[in-house]
Amino acid sequence: EIILVESGGGSVQAGGSLNLSCVASGAAASGFTLGWARQVPGREREEVACIDYDGKTTYKDSVKGRFTISQDNSKKTLFLQMNTLKPEDTAMYYCAADPHVRCRDSDEFNYWGQGTQVTVSS
Repeated sequence: EIILVESGGGSVQAGGSLNLSCVASGAAASGFTLGWARQVPGREREEVACIDYDGKTTYKDSVKGRFTISQDNSKKTLFLQMNTLKPEDTAMYYCAADPHVRCRDSDEFNYWGQGTQVTVSS
C-alpha cells in the first residue's frame, strides 16, 4: 500500500501563486506515474497534470502555461506549482499515483491522497 499526503493549499487572490506538495510513503515511488486532479462540488473530478515514469508531462488545456508538475524522487515528493491563479481554479486538489497506469488513463489511478483545498478569490 502507498500513502499520499497533500499540502500547500490555501486561499489566495486571483493572480497569486501556490505550490502544492504530495509526499508518498509505504512503497517506492520510482517508476510510478504521478498526477494531480481536482474536484468542485457538483462537478466531476478532472485531471489537471500528470507525469509519466519517463518524465513526459501532460496538462489540462486550461492550466497550460500556468501550472507545472514536477517531482523530487529522493524525497518521494510530487509538486504542482500553480501561477496566475484564477477563481475557476478553486477546487479540492488530489495527488495520485499508479505503478502501471499511464497518464493517458490517469483517471484509473489506484492510489489517491485526501486532498488539499485551493481557493482563489477575485
